[in-house]
Amino acid sequence: MSQEADAARVWFRLLRLQTRINLAITEKVRTLGLSVPQCDVLTTLTEREGVSQQELAERLYVTKGNISGLIDRLESANLVERRSIAGDKRSHALYLTAEGRRLAESGIAIQRRFVVDTLGRLPPDQLATLEKLLVTTRDLVREQTGGAPAPRRTRKSAAVG
Repeated sequence: MSQEADAARVWFRLLRLQTRINLAITEKVRTLGLSVPQCDVLTTLTEREGVSQQELAERLYVTKGNISGLIDRLESANLVERRSIAGDKRSHALYLTAEGRRLAESGIAIQRRFVVDTLGRLPPDQLATLEKLLVTTRDLVREQTGGAPAPRRTRKSAAVG
């Protein structure tokens, strides 16, 4: 087989794996009564509360409009609250409610368990090789898309979506 055919085969395996992972996580997170994007908002707020919707949108790589609708639904469910920012009448700081924090921690636990049950079963040398290959591939994609490096962030969850 040619290099091009090999690359295409690996590409499609990667896409199918991503889909399978997303479906598995979606099913598990639904047991909490949340969608994956809602869970991602909650888990991201466990890292740092008091951020604006704009900052949260940037951290999650979504539009401000998408975040606004998510926050509206999470606020209606009493999982997130908006608080006024002194001196800025148009922006609000976002905070978890006690129930929002509980669900976020449950979402984090679900994702950690999934990681342990999947990637955690790889031998350490294979896991290190996979990480190296993923980072190299990420850099090649950034090079092709002209994308600047993504902001570095520490995730308590196994980044979903």
